[in-house]
Amino acid sequence: MRETWFHKKGVDFKTPNIIRYADDFVILHEDKAVVHRCREIVSEWLKGIGLELKPEKTRLTHTFHSELSEDGIAGFDFLGHHIQQYPAGKYKSNKNAQGTILGFNTFITPSQKASKAHQEGIRRIIIKHRSSPQSAIIKDLNPVIRGWTSFYAKSDAQTVGELSKQDHLTYLKLRRWAKRRCGNINDGHIKYWTSIGGNNWVFATREGEANPLRLLNHNEFACSSTNYVKVKSDKSPYDGDTVYWSKRLGIHPQMPNRKAKLLKLQKGKCPWCGLNFQEWDVLEVDHKIPKALSGKDEYMNLQLLHRHCHDEKTALDLIEIRKKDTSKFLGMINKFMSKFNWEWCDDIPTFLGIDRSGVH
Repeated sequence: MRETWFHKKGVDFKTPNIIRYADDFVILHEDKAVVHRCREIVSEWLKGIGLELKPEKTRLTHTFHSELSEDGIAGFDFLGHHIQQYPAGKYKSNKNAQGTILGFNTFITPSQKASKAHQEGIRRIIIKHRSSPQSAIIKDLNPVIRGWTSFYAKSDAQTVGELSKQDHLTYLKLRRWAKRRCGNINDGHIKYWTSIGGNNWVFATREGEANPLRLLNHNEFACSSTNYVKVKSDKSPYDGDTVYWSKRLGIHPQMPNRKAKLLKLQKGKCPWCGLNFQEWDVLEVDHKIPKALSGKDEYMNLQLLHRHCHDEKTALDLIEIRKKDTSKFLGMINKFMSKFNWEWCDDIPTFLGIDRSGVH
């Protein structure tokens, strides 16, 4: 392809970038003519196997200048995401690898179609639970909200305010649901919304005030397109590097679930020595506060350490445990001795009898 067009001696020709997922793909290049020729080549190849590009789903577009797009609209949708570049000043603009100011920022956000489909799904759940208790609607909505926001965790949905918008639209639907059940919205707010922590507008049950069932907010989940780290070119899920893939995914068939989750939470680093875990390292789960010192067996109290780091920490923990055990033992002796009359004779405690002067 390089030699059939645009390839001239002494001219640097950049190869088009192709991103594909199943039968969806995007071809990227700075030259519009190259992209147009790529479309022709793809159409010819598909024709040979009895297929064709779907016209309504095929666009030749520019991500920044709308006048360079076939339909006059900048940006494109791909796998539920909308990718577009927006103008930015020199202090907020992105820079290229050479440090040159580009004059724009690239945002990856949920597409309009995906956002509408999500709200339609929430609407159907709320309508289904017109006569159900509040707990039922919360139990059905939470997985939908958590799943949708997790899908866009590597996007700029939070930066552009899309998550706040989704929370507002969800609130309007729940507001209508509450008004229908109570007759007026003031009673609905009092009955179905409450204060938890510093948030005064939480859609939550009032049963079991110690641990109410509450609706998740879209805005609770962190999103950023810059948090994504590309997979290393020499890595494969089948290469046996359980540490690398557990750190990325938080799960691996050859790694215990607890260790895999801790690897992801710790971003592949040992909190004791600060070094990255390697494939050949022996990893051990440690309780930050030992169970012997009333530490709980929960993720908040767990960490993954190198075996030698774990040995160092355990040695320090044992000192504290012995101090506690000694203090407890001395307390028991003191309680026992207080029940008797005794005195020191030649540095030896001599018991004189049971102390009946008071209650101990």
